Parts: sequence; C-alpha cells; structure tokens
Amino acid sequence: MKPAFSVIFFTTLSGLGYGLAAWMALDRVLGAPGAGQPWFGGVGLGLALLLIAAGLLSSTLHLGHPERAWRAFSQWRSSWLSREGVAAVLSLAALGLLWLGWVVGGTGGLWTAIALAGAALAVVTVLCTGMIYQSLKPIAAWTSSLTTPIYLLYAAVTGGYAALALAAWFGDRAADGRLVLLLALTAAVAVAKFAYWRRTATAVAVTPEDATGLGRIGRVRQLEAPHVTENYLTREMGFRVARAHAGRLRGVAVVVGMALPAALALVALAAPAAGPALLTLAAALALLGAVAERWLFFAEARHAVMSFYGGR
Repeated sequence: MKPAFSVIFFTTLSGLGYGLAAWMALDRVLGAPGAGQPWFGGVGLGLALLLIAAGLLSSTLHLGHPERAWRAFSQWRSSWLSREGVAAVLSLAALGLLWLGWVVGGTGGLWTAIALAGAALAVVTVLCTGMIYQSLKPIAAWTSSLTTPIYLLYAAVTGGYAALALAAWFGDRAADGRLVLLLALTAAVAVAKFAYWRRTATAVAVTPEDATGLGRIGRVRQLEAPHVTENYLTREMGFRVARAHAGRLRGVAVVVGMALPAALALVALAAPAAGPALLTLAAALALLGAVAERWLFFAEARHAVMSFYGGR
C-alpha cells in the first residue's frame, strides 16, 4: 500500500505521546522523585499532550471530509476506529486533568486514581490503534497477532526513552532503575518485529483464484487488465517498495531505532553528567526508527484487491 505520511506521523507521534504520558502517570502513582515537582509534570505531561494532539490532528489530513470525522464516534460497538476515537477523548480528558493537578500541586488519592485512569486509557487508545489494522482481513500481513503488541511496544519504548530524558534533565537519578525495564522492552520489540517480518515474507495473500472463485478449475490467467489506465486502487493499494529499500529501512528501524538508543542509555548510566543529552538523543533516534518501521508497515502491506489486477 502507498504509505500516507499523515497516518505515519499520527501513529508515531501519538504513540510517543501516549507512551510518555503513561510512564509519567506511573511515576505519579509510584511517587518517583519527579512526581513532587510541578515543573516536571507541567513540562513532561504537557509535551505528551502536545504530541498526542499533533498526532490526532495529522490523522485528519488524509480524510476527504475532515469535518465529518465526528461521525466515527457513533460506531464504537463494532468499529475499532470509533473505539480509538472514544478512548482518545477520554484519555485526553484524564491526562489533561492530571496535568492540571500536577501543576497546581494536587495530592491525595484522587490524583492517584486520575493518574491510573490516564495511564490505563493511554494503553487502551494505542491498543485500539493497533486493532484497527489487525482487524483488516484484506491485508494478510496485518492480521498477525503481533500487530497490536508491536504498536503497544513501540509506544512504550519511544515514550520510555523520552521519559528517561526528561527525568535526567530534572535530576531524577531514580530513573536509572527503570532503564533495565526499558532495555527489556526494546529487546521485546526487536524480537516481535523480526517475527513479524518473517511472517510477512511467508504470508499467503489472496490469489486471483481466490478472488474470482475459479480456483477449483485451475490457475487463473488475466487476459486484459480491468482498466486501461492507472486508477485510485492501483495507485494506493498497488504500491510496491523495492527489496533493497526495504532492507535499508529495516536496518534503520533496528540499528537507529533500537540498538543505538539502548547503547546511548547504557553510556548515560555510566556517565551521569552527559546523561540528559545522551538520553535526549536516544529518544530522538528511537522516534526516527519508529517512523522508518511504520513506513515499512504500510509500504510492504499487500491488499487483496490487487488480485483482481493480476497480482500474486
């Protein structure tokens, strides 16, 4: 499929924002040193909300009629897209309230409950985003059970590096203890992506025989194309990425987005003075790797409709 940059930025930026918000909300619940600093919450959670808002706004750019987007909320019983919209609104409300309470110095069980609700809703929203793609049966590669966990892991990893960088800038050395968990999550997303890519290479797409229902007779051969000129379907659904380009982008996703951030985080642990700068660079590289991975996620997807155009 032809990658839409609006959707790529939506899924990566909002994933980073929700991941950062969830990490910070858990900091608040667990009483991390930064949890008592209004500036830490104001800057960190404020940045997360801006990233989420930017991602959600970018998702409307590929719509033919953005003004009708509100109608998607009515289909929450059957549509993961609608559920994502509902969860996004609820999460923004909870996280916005948590930001306000953090800035004004609110304490007590009420704010702990709001923080837990914000973290849970952030996870639910990203889960719904992953399920939008996992539920699309016409694209065989996306129906993998790995699709949604990968979305969740990327949000946790990109948001985790951003949270560590912010904690380092605010002098929170207790954040070093969370580095082990973050490295484990980075390893988990690497394993999941390699498994996904292996499945993509062997995924059985719909064949012309399946598409026409004539497979019981024999192999179906196309005599003439359905259209004499290129159309919307061939442009959007028939996009193909060169194998060499795909290999390079996979390298960017793994080396730049996973290995280098992990290495920089370990160096930051050994050299605390350079920690804030190194962790900020690690967060930026993790996001860059996520963008490369997400572009490939769309570019390598093969829609079943191309079977009607003789594709195999």
